[in-house]
This record gives sequence, C-alpha cells and structure tokens, in this order.
Amino acid sequence: MTILGLGKSSLPFHMFDLSRDVAEARRAEKLQNIYHRGQDLIWDGREVLTQLLARHGGVHLDPPYRDALGYVLGILMWGELAAWKIAGQLSDQLTALEPKLAATSQTHDEARHFYVLHDYLQHLGYSPAPLDWAGRALLDTALSVQDPCLKIMGMQLLIESMALTLFQALRERRVEPVLADLLLYFEKDEARHVGLGLQFLPDELRRMSRARAIKLLGFEVELLLASIAELKSMQPHLDLLGINTRQVFLLGTAKVALAIEALWQEQGGPRSVDRHPYIARFLSATGELAFPSPRSGPRLRQAVQSARAALSVLRHGAATQVPASSIDPEGHHQRASGIWS
Repeated sequence: MTILGLGKSSLPFHMFDLSRDVAEARRAEKLQNIYHRGQDLIWDGREVLTQLLARHGGVHLDPPYRDALGYVLGILMWGELAAWKIAGQLSDQLTALEPKLAATSQTHDEARHFYVLHDYLQHLGYSPAPLDWAGRALLDTALSVQDPCLKIMGMQLLIESMALTLFQALRERRVEPVLADLLLYFEKDEARHVGLGLQFLPDELRRMSRARAIKLLGFEVELLLASIAELKSMQPHLDLLGINTRQVFLLGTAKVALAIEALWQEQGGPRSVDRHPYIARFLSATGELAFPSPRSGPRLRQAVQSARAALSVLRHGAATQVPASSIDPEGHHQRASGIWS
C-alpha cells in the first residue's frame, strides 16, 4: 500500500535496469518489433467483415451446417476472449518493456478477433452457448495460473497452435466463403503471437528451478489433455462440415511440436521429446484412442485394434507421419518430424 508516495509502487521503475547478454538483447529487439509490426498490420474488423459480406452476398448455410459451424466458432470465440484476458494480464505482469509491448499488441488483436467472430456469428444466425466442461477446463486453467511463463507457454505455444489449426481447417475446406476469407486475417495475427512465447521463454526457462520446471511440464500435459477432450466434443460438428478430426489433431500437435522445438533451439537446449519421451508417448497414445485411424470390421475389433495401436505408441513412440500442411480430408500424409516421435 502506498500513502503519499511512500511504500512500494505498482509502477516498475526498475524496468530499464535489467542486464542482458547479446542473445537476450537480440530477443528483446524481436519482441519490440512484434509490437511495431502489429501496429503496421492492424486491420479494421468491421470494415473487413462488411466488405467480405458484400463480396459474397452475405452468409448462407443450411441449418444443419449453420449449427455445426456455429458450435465450432462459438468455442473459438470464447477462446479469443480468454486470449484477450490473458494478453491483458501479461501486459500488466511483465516488467521488461519489450515483452510488455508485445503482450499489449496481442491484447488489441485478440479484442478484434473476439468482436469480429461475435459479429460473424450474428450474420450466421447462431447464438453461441457457454462452453462445455472441456472448454472451460482448457481456458480456465490458462486464465487462472499466475506464473507468466506458464501462462505464455499455455496460450502462445499450445492453445494458439491448436486454434491456428482449426482456423486453417475451416479456411481450406471453405465451409463458408465469407469466413474462409476472414480467417486469413486471423491466421496472420495468431502466427505473430507465437513469437512472444518463442522470444520471451528461452531466458526464463534457462533460469527456471527444477520444481518450477516440473510444474510447467505438468501444466503442459494438463492443457494438451484438455485440448484433446475439447476437440473430441467438436468431432460430430467437424465431421458434418467435412473436416477430418484426426487430421486436425495430428497437424495441431505437429504445430505444437514445431513451436516447442523452436523454443528449445532458441534456448540452445536438447530436443523436448528427448527430455520427456514418455510424456510425449502418453499424449500420443491418448490421441490415438480419441482419434483412431480408420479401420474396417466389427466395432469391437476396431476398438481392440485402436487399443493395440495406442499401446504400441506408448511403448515405442509414434511414427513421424503427420498431415501435410493442408488439411487433407482423404488423410494423405507427408513425412515431417513431430512431438509424437
């Protein structure tokens, strides 16, 4: 408490006293550029949506498809609100100028994403419902954690990567033309947001205690399991829209893996899967059970085969096959490295 200017101030007057080595200074410059780049790329959500509605003659979908799309976008809309709140928390929590600027830029972007999705849903004729238990577990976990490292890891590297995958799936499938064109703007913003995590976390991870690192690892697992549960709840709606949920899961986790590998490379450390192979295998096996490969025959036989595949992944790790960069409804693959190897 401060009385007449005496006592501890809430203003971080020491924010310019932080010492940095060359690598830290380079990352700080990149963080500051995220803010300025965001300023250069700001787009007016109302204007863009109005132009796209005029170009395509409005939003037109038959009721079953409208409801399926509305369900998925409703979850993404609440996710944007959570991201808005988290970015606002970070812009207040972080002390150094450069990450504070990057978080502030993201706050502005997430606010725009939230109101644009809300406005689009109105044109779709769909009123979003409150989140189910899986969605609440995912977002409330990221919102409630106080440690900024956990908050950034959860939102910037995990949740943002999965959201990017869903945006990509909806855009490439062209479920609805206005939305497909609109999501190009979202994807460009979200890809920039991952940079906050990649540039802020390396120095923090290097100084992290063992107990805090264990807590971070548990937090990652908790969020990834919640993401799997939430994607599972979307599966009937994605199926109706012609989107292969297994491909979304595989590409989403591959995006997460690439972000985490880039983070460890930035830090100069070993590959994350080499550090925690059994946790990666556990998560991969869980995904195999939730989104099994297509199989023929009686349901019991399919279930047994899926269980065997999950057990094999748990024991030996998953093959390094992930979807191509496009969401391929036929399930075609190309070889790439991922967290599930």
